Amino acid sequence: MNRYTLKVGNTLLDYSQPLIMGILNITEDSFYDGGQYTQVESAMKQVQLMLDQGADIIDVGAFSSRPGAHLVPSREQLSLLKPIVAEMATSFPEVILSIDCFHGAVVNDLSTISPFIVNDITGFSQDPTILDALSSHGCPYVLMHMRGTPDDMQTRTAYTDVVFEVIDDLIAKIYELNSRGIDQIIIDPGFGFAKTSAQNFEMLRKLGAFDVLERPIMVGVSRKSMIYKTLSTDPHGALNGTTALHMAALMNGADILRVHDVKEAVETRTLWSQLQFPVKH
Repeated sequence: MNRYTLKVGNTLLDYSQPLIMGILNITEDSFYDGGQYTQVESAMKQVQLMLDQGADIIDVGAFSSRPGAHLVPSREQLSLLKPIVAEMATSFPEVILSIDCFHGAVVNDLSTISPFIVNDITGFSQDPTILDALSSHGCPYVLMHMRGTPDDMQTRTAYTDVVFEVIDDLIAKIYELNSRGIDQIIIDPGFGFAKTSAQNFEMLRKLGAFDVLERPIMVGVSRKSMIYKTLSTDPHGALNGTTALHMAALMNGADILRVHDVKEAVETRTLWSQLQFPVKH
C-alpha cells in the first residue's frame, strides 16, 4: 500500500483525492435525522440514494453521540446493526462500509458479516478490548479526539491551545495503536466533541497542522451546532452553512468529509477540484 490507500477487507480505498462518507443513522434519537432509517427497507433505500449521489463510504451509526447522549451497550448496538449490515453485505457487496462503534464485541461479531472501517468516537477509552479486535481483523480505524463522553464532554472544553493539545493527545493514541500493530489510522479532530464553537472554528482554520500526524484527516461538521447556532437556525436549516464549511475543510486539506447530504458534498468536491492549481516543477 502507498501513502494514499487503506485496505478494507480485500479492497484498496484510494484517498489521493478527497472522499465522501455518507452518514446512515439507524437510531431514533440522532440530532438531525433520527428515526428515518431504523427499518431495513428505508435504510437500504437511503444507502442506494447515497451511492447514486456519489458516496465513497457509507458510515452506519447505531447510537447517538449528540451532547448529553449516553453511550449504549454492545448488545443494543448489535441488535440494530446486524440486520442492516447483513442486508448491505447482500445488496451492496462492493460498498466500503464504516461502522460507528467502540466495543470490541461489536467489531468481532460484525466482522463475520463484512469487512469495515471502525469509526470510534471514544478513541478506545471506553472499551480497550477494541484494540484486540482491531488487531485480529485488520480494520482501518478512525481515531477521534474527545474528552469524556457525550454525556459530559461539553464540560471539558478548557484548552490553552486547542490545536496543539488535540494533536498531542492524538500522537499518544497513535503510538499506543502502533504498539499493538494497528497502523491503518484515520484522524478525526472531533469537531463538536469537548470543543466550544470558537475552538471548532480554530481547528478548521488550522486543519493543515494535523498533517504532522501523516494520516488521512476526516472532518465531520455536517449540520452541527457550530453551524446552526452561528447562523441562528437549527440542524434542518444548516445545509448551506455545512456546504460552506465543507469547502473550507477541503481547501485546508481534509481527506474525508463525513456528511448527511452526499449530493451537495460531491458538488462541493467537484468545485474544489477546479480550484486546484498544477504543481510547478
